[in-house]
Amino acid sequence: MTEISTDHFKLTVESQHGGTATFIQAVPVNESFREQPTWHGVVHIFDLRGSPSGANRVYAWSHTIDDSSANRRVYAILHLGPIAGPVEAVRATLVAAMRERK
Repeated sequence: MTEISTDHFKLTVESQHGGTATFIQAVPVNESFREQPTWHGVVHIFDLRGSPSGANRVYAWSHTIDDSSANRRVYAILHLGPIAGPVEAVRATLVAAMRERK
């Protein structure tokens, strides 16, 4: 599996949301639906200063988009509205992906 560096996540956050990101910590997240695992991985938490969004925190992680570990999608979700932590950020992207499949 191809690992993405914290520096890469930082650049992605700043590119997508503007401002300056500062790495805080990486936390494991295990999400399940109806007692079935749906996602597990590590979410990188960044403080964010000077973003036009007004958000002061971002949650970033990557996920393979097919069976090839070389094809990864990087997520950078702002701490706004119902997104109050890394679990909610992951959950929101899972729900959005399920809606896209319908």
